[in-house]
Amino acid sequence: MEWFGMSTWKTMLAFFSVLLYARVLGKEQISQLTFYDYVTGITFGSMAGELALSRGDETLHIFWVLTLFVGIAFLMGFITLKSRPLRKLIEGEPVIVIHNGKILEKNMGKMRYNTENMLTQLRDKGVFNPADVEFAVLETNGSLSVLPKSQKRPLTPADMQIPTQYEGIPSEIIVKGKVVYGNLEQNNLDEQWLITELNRRGFNSPTEVFYASLDSSGNLFIDLRQDSLQYPIDVTDSKLPE
Repeated sequence: MEWFGMSTWKTMLAFFSVLLYARVLGKEQISQLTFYDYVTGITFGSMAGELALSRGDETLHIFWVLTLFVGIAFLMGFITLKSRPLRKLIEGEPVIVIHNGKILEKNMGKMRYNTENMLTQLRDKGVFNPADVEFAVLETNGSLSVLPKSQKRPLTPADMQIPTQYEGIPSEIIVKGKVVYGNLEQNNLDEQWLITELNRRGFNSPTEVFYASLDSSGNLFIDLRQDSLQYPIDVTDSKLPE
């Protein structure tokens, strides 16, 4: 069973190395995935896999290579943060592919970006006609930012000169039956207020509530652990006759 113990600690070493080094490299590996980040992530994962499957003296060797690779990636991230020209060189720049309804074929050719991909990404934004687009910008992470022409944008309260109130983000008050006391304090409320509100709505304890949130207007939204829906909607086809 020696192989079992060796495989176990090598796998744990690989797992926690990935966990630690991913935290060191930062969230851009996920949320702002450029081509450079994609290549870095693939190489990083491949090395971690090699570490888990390594034999004998290879383990420390691969672990050192993985650590060195992460160190270089971290250093490059720091340098690109400070140097705009180097950041442009490594990560690239956004490119305009549509201007005033006109498709810029030369810019698309430079990025090796085809028309089908552009039309697909336009439809994802709710735009089905390039003529309706004022600007479309291909970002460094491959996403397409779209600014429709002014006459094609949805009407907003600002267009109608209608005043609106600040909405903010709702505060979580109860999550899975547990009271979030920190959010209560931030809203200048206490547990007695919450118990009173729950009792007023027919609940005896926060444990009966799956989720509750408080919006900026002071309205308390409550979702129960057991939703008493008489006719719940089933979008699957599991009950269709065969």
